[in-house]
Amino acid sequence: MKRTFLLFRSILFIVAALLASPAWADSSHARIVRLSLVQGDVRYTREFHNDPITDTQAIWESAPLNLPIRQGNVLSTGSGRAEVEFENGAMAFLNANTILEFYDLSLRDGARVTRLILRQGSASFYDRSQNGDYFSVTGGDFSVEVSGRATFRLENFDNGSTVTVQSGRVIVLQNENATPLDKGHSLSVQASDPTNQMVTEALLGDDFDRWVSSRVQNEQLVNSQASTTYGNASYVSGYSDLYTYGSWMNVGGYNYWRPFGLGWAWNPFNDGNWIYDASIGWSFIGSAPWGWLPYHYGGWIYSAPYGWLWNPGSTFYGRPQPYRPVTAVFVKSGNTVGIVPLNVGDKPGKAPLNLAQGLYPLENGTIGKPVPVASGEKLSVLKAPGATALSAHPTVVPAPARVSRTIVPASLVARETSFLRRSSIVYDPNEHRFVNANEAKQTESSSALRASEEKSAEKDSIASPTTNATHVGSASLRSSRTSTSAPPRPPAAPAPPRSGSSWAASQSGSGGSSFGSGSSRSSGSSGSSHPSGGGGRPH
Repeated sequence: MKRTFLLFRSILFIVAALLASPAWADSSHARIVRLSLVQGDVRYTREFHNDPITDTQAIWESAPLNLPIRQGNVLSTGSGRAEVEFENGAMAFLNANTILEFYDLSLRDGARVTRLILRQGSASFYDRSQNGDYFSVTGGDFSVEVSGRATFRLENFDNGSTVTVQSGRVIVLQNENATPLDKGHSLSVQASDPTNQMVTEALLGDDFDRWVSSRVQNEQLVNSQASTTYGNASYVSGYSDLYTYGSWMNVGGYNYWRPFGLGWAWNPFNDGNWIYDASIGWSFIGSAPWGWLPYHYGGWIYSAPYGWLWNPGSTFYGRPQPYRPVTAVFVKSGNTVGIVPLNVGDKPGKAPLNLAQGLYPLENGTIGKPVPVASGEKLSVLKAPGATALSAHPTVVPAPARVSRTIVPASLVARETSFLRRSSIVYDPNEHRFVNANEAKQTESSSALRASEEKSAEKDSIASPTTNATHVGSASLRSSRTSTSAPPRPPAAPAPPRSGSSWAASQSGSGGSSFGSGSSRSSGSSGSSHPSGGGGRPH
C-alpha cells in the first residue's frame, strides 16, 4: 500500500513538473492568427533568409482573406491595405507599401507573446493585453512595447523611425533605455543620429488613422455585444463577422448560426480554397468575409427547415477549443475520398455523425455534390486526404520592392519636450517656427501639409529590390540611407518579453532592463544587436 502511494505521488510530481514547464506548454500549442481584411494588393511569404526583400529564394504568394498567419510569415502590401486580427483582440493595420514580419507568435506560461518587425512602411497597432500577454513591434531604430490598452502608429523609412500614440500609453525601448510615451505624442529617431530621441506633440491624423480608428471601434462594439449575449468577457476572434454577415437561430434549445442570403441546398464548403502547411496539414480558407470561425472552431449540424447550420460548441463560453485546419472529417468510402462536415459531437476515428447527409467527394481540390453512403458500407476515417485528393494552386507573385521614402519633415523637427500635455504650442513646418495651435490658419496649414505629404508619398518612385545585397556595418548603412539605391535598413533586434511590469521598471529608473527569460529566439536587448542565425530572422 505504501509502495503504491509513493508511486502515485511520484507520477503526480512528474506530471506537475511537465505542466509547469514553459517548454512543455509552448510545444503543446500553436498560435495562429488571421488575415481579417484585404484591400488591393496583399501578398505573403511563409519563410525567408535574412531579409524578405533581398532573399531571391523566398516564394511570395497572393494573400487571401482569412489566411492563417503563423510565426515566421511575412505580410506585404502594395497599393492596398491589410488588417490582421489576433486571438486576444490585438489588431495590426498595414498601410500601402508596408512589410510586416511575424517574428514571434508563441506561448509562455499560458500568456501570448507577440513580437513583430516592421521592415518598411507605415502600420498601426491596437493592443488590449490581458492575462500577462506581451506585445511589441520593432521598426528600424527601436521597439515599441505595450502594457494595457493602446493604439499607436509606427513608421519605418529610409531616414529614421517614428511612433505616434493615439490612445493609451506605450514604452519605447532603445539600447536598454525605456521611454514612456503618452497619448498625443510622437517619438522620432533619425538614422543619422540614432542616439537622439525627439519627443513632439503628434500631428493631426490622416485618412489611414481615421480608417484604423473606425475599424477598432467596430470591433470593440460588436465584441462588447457578444460578451453581453454570452455572459463572457473573453474575446472571440472573428465574431464580429458573424454578427455582420449572418443571423442566429434557436433550434432544439441551442443557438446556431447561418449566413445571410444562401439557399436551402447550400454546402458550407462551396466557396473557398485549400492551402497546405507542413505543420498543420491541409487548411480550408473560406472566401466569405465570415469564413474564419466556422471553418476552424465548433462544428455543423443539418436541420431540415434551414439546411446546414454552424454550432459554436464551447467557443463563446470561456472553454478554449483547439484550432482546426478545417471543420470537416476526411472519409474514404470504397474508392471515394471526401469530407463530411464536422459535428461537435464527433469522436476521433469514429464515423462522423453527419454522414447521413452524404459524403462530399474531393476531386483535385474541388468539392463535388454529396453522394449517399449505404448503411453498413465499409468506410475509414482519415487523418489526411491522399496525395491526389487535394491540390493547392497558390498564386505566385513577384517579391515586394523596396520603397524609398523618408519620414515627413514635421515629425523629425525637435520641439521642446517640457510643454504641458495640453499645451497649444506646436511647430508649424511652413513657418519654421513655434506657433499657437488655437490660430485656425496655422492649424489648417499643418493639417494640409500632412495630407499633401501622405498623398505624394503614395506616388514615390519604387526602387528595384537589391538581389545581391550583403550585410554591412550599421555605420555604412546609415551613411547611404537617403539614397534610393541603398539596401533596406536592418531593424533593431525585437524586444524580449519581460518577466514583470515594464511600466514599473521604467518608472523606477531601472531603464527597463529587468528582462525575463523570454523567447529562445533572442536574448539580446532591443538596441543595435541582432539575433543570429538564419530562418528569415534579422541579421
